[in-house]
Amino acid sequence: MKRMEGEELQRSRINGGGGGDDEKWVADSSVDYKGRVPLRASTGAWKASLFIIAMEFGERLSYFGIATSLIIYLTKVLHEELKTAARSVNYWTGVTTLMPLLGGFLADAYFGRYATVLFSSVLYVLGLILLTMSAFVPNFKPCESNDHVCLQPRKTHEIIFFLAIYLISIGTGGHKPSLESFGADQFDDDHSKERKKKMSYFNWWNFGLCSGLLFGVTIIVYIQDHVSWGAAYVILTTVMVISIFIFIAGRPFYRYRQPSGSPLTPLLQVLIAAIRKRKLPHPSNPSLLHEFSKTTNNAHGRFLCHTQKLKFLDKAAIYEENNGGPAEKQSPWRLATVTKVEEMKLILNMIPIWLSTLPFGVTIAQTSTFFIKQASNMDRKIGDGGLILPPTTIFCLAAIGMIVSITIYDKVLVPMLRRTTGNERGINILQRIGIGMLFVIATMIIAALVENKRLQVVAENPKTGSLTMSVFWLAPQFLIIGFGDGFTIVGLQEYFYDQVPDSMRSLGIAFYLSVIGAGSFLSSFLITVVDKITGRSGHTSWFGKNLNTSRLDKFYWLLAAVSAANLCVYVLIARRYSYKNVQRRVAVADCYEDEKGGENGDSVV
Repeated sequence: MKRMEGEELQRSRINGGGGGDDEKWVADSSVDYKGRVPLRASTGAWKASLFIIAMEFGERLSYFGIATSLIIYLTKVLHEELKTAARSVNYWTGVTTLMPLLGGFLADAYFGRYATVLFSSVLYVLGLILLTMSAFVPNFKPCESNDHVCLQPRKTHEIIFFLAIYLISIGTGGHKPSLESFGADQFDDDHSKERKKKMSYFNWWNFGLCSGLLFGVTIIVYIQDHVSWGAAYVILTTVMVISIFIFIAGRPFYRYRQPSGSPLTPLLQVLIAAIRKRKLPHPSNPSLLHEFSKTTNNAHGRFLCHTQKLKFLDKAAIYEENNGGPAEKQSPWRLATVTKVEEMKLILNMIPIWLSTLPFGVTIAQTSTFFIKQASNMDRKIGDGGLILPPTTIFCLAAIGMIVSITIYDKVLVPMLRRTTGNERGINILQRIGIGMLFVIATMIIAALVENKRLQVVAENPKTGSLTMSVFWLAPQFLIIGFGDGFTIVGLQEYFYDQVPDSMRSLGIAFYLSVIGAGSFLSSFLITVVDKITGRSGHTSWFGKNLNTSRLDKFYWLLAAVSAANLCVYVLIARRYSYKNVQRRVAVADCYEDEKGGENGDSVV
């Protein structure tokens, strides 16, 4: 049966693709859970991705239930100084968001996305169980007695606690890139209706993410603050286990991509082949470069059109008749296809974009460290009933801002912009990212002004400090950065998934996460540098032992200036960027008629 389905699809591809076959079968190299060619009506699209988004909701609830209150735990339970705690959070966030580079590579190369999600989820749950044990097992508790808070926690508790949260980091490393890319895999890029649904997928993926964040920073944080840390950890563990069972329940509806070996090897082959042929002249016509025939099934992804940039790499696709026999039999270390050359160009073109988004990662790092610590030093009472909000609950405003931003963008702006620009996305991906960067700059300016106001209140009321100043002074900066995240974070996810080679989709999501991770490490480095520079020669450092002796307002102004300068650089890079140019059921030579390619990256004949 599987062989007959495959032959039917192959005949359809050779004949140019029939409308009936396209509607019945999914011809994108994916398989169903039994290893057969998937039926479009019973697999993939929203019927499959909803299970995946539901799991993301549960995982993000667990993650943000830990992450947003981590600096509070480190300063109040482990008694770390503010700058030490901020660095600890940044290191953990950095590891958590850089580990996906390894997890994404293993998913793409060896294990497949579904299996990687399951295995990494088990590690995640083990970390949550260990975290729960640190709160309930007598020998693992921070204090010997439950009657009072100890000034110096047990070393055993610190070891168990950090072991648990870094085990969660490792679990996230496989879970995060594989799950998001697995969800996007459920939509067929060669099917117009599914392609448009896929453009909404990343918006609704982040809607599920923000919903999990909302529950994590409200209900879970309230339990941490008013019941116990241990009770919250039990709930987080239970939610994560339920999420795994939901994910497994969707197995019959998923479309699966088979791992294709190391995605880095073909890139290295292109580089070696280009170096070997560096003295050869460029062919007069790009159609003379080597590519598989139209009827060949490219198991590693779709065929790409030739582009004019980085022409040195084109030499890897020059066929030498007197060296190695027929093209099909030559070593890939000597002869590459146009598609493989273009995939190498895609990766190289991404490097400037990745670098120019790092300052965004640095500013995002402040929301889970200094922003939260500011909230803990302000008046958090609600009404006259005496209800006191946990400090991290203010983070829910960022989630609300992001949900509002995503909803307006997907339901209002995109349909309107599609009619105006003729672009399927409304605006191109890099424009969306740049708009979000404007919101980030505004966030840091407002944060600097609010912190300056808070320090004035502290100076006027030394005894009460800023406890007379409402925590909702922080609302604008959280709402605006959430609104900006709806543009930049979603744009980065879509950009890195869409623009990497098809065989590197999990790694693509990992590249997006690495922006946040590298930004966290850069934030820690910047704090250290600024602390040393401002604190030398007897001057008061911008980072004191506590918030009231620090000058975070000046640090925020610095970040605003860096972000503004970086945005100018980003715009210059984005204007020169060439998007992925994909052939859709066309002969290789057809796409040379239009070398430039549009933002949608399609060459359709």
